[in-house]
Amino acid sequence: MPDPKITQAWLDDYEPRLRAAIKDSNLQLERRDNVLVVIAPVDGSYNPKRPAMLLPVTLGPFTRVAKAVEADPKTAVLVLGHVDATGAAPASQALTKERAQSIASIFSLSGLKQDRLMLRGMGDMMPRAANDSTQGRALNRRMEIMFTQRTTMLALLSKYNSGKTLPVAEMVAVQDVPAPAPVAKAPAKKAGAKKSAAKPAAKKAPAKAAAKKPAAAKAKAAAPAANDQAKN
Repeated sequence: MPDPKITQAWLDDYEPRLRAAIKDSNLQLERRDNVLVVIAPVDGSYNPKRPAMLLPVTLGPFTRVAKAVEADPKTAVLVLGHVDATGAAPASQALTKERAQSIASIFSLSGLKQDRLMLRGMGDMMPRAANDSTQGRALNRRMEIMFTQRTTMLALLSKYNSGKTLPVAEMVAVQDVPAPAPVAKAPAKKAGAKKSAAKPAAKKAPAKAAAKKPAAAKAKAAAPAANDQAKN
């Protein structure tokens, strides 16, 4: 591992360069330990009809990011693809790798060679948020471009080469969606109420109407997850 002072100097040098490169785009920059990470949300970055193809609006920012590091042989790049947990594991793994390749190709065209450019498709193994909400699933569908010194690339790669489910990585807070108000229970009928009840036919009508509610609620609850799986 390099001297911590050298690492911090490298981070301090590259952080403003990358922030300038992603200015006025939907990309975000995070500083984690000895790496800088540019995060690109899948929603708004990839073509919904061709999920491994970048939208034209992303080409400019990614090219500027690549230009910021291309001339420095001491800097290496690792591209990671992530999805939410709504899809099948083999398909998710393949999709995240294809998306990583689409970004890596931009860096390759800028001059980064194989010894400085790596990619991995992580599937849904490293979520940033819980997958039980629309906001959480959107955060998990993301691309991460990690910038580090070449001397630390092997150590960084070892975290993503095990092929096993990794610990949840740096979970971020998602604003909770307000839960629906609890349904008030109907007051228990008094013993005398049965005597004054209407005809038997009148009692069956509410029961029939209530039976339809679970099916409608089930269909309504399944809609957000189905939409997220299509985005995935």
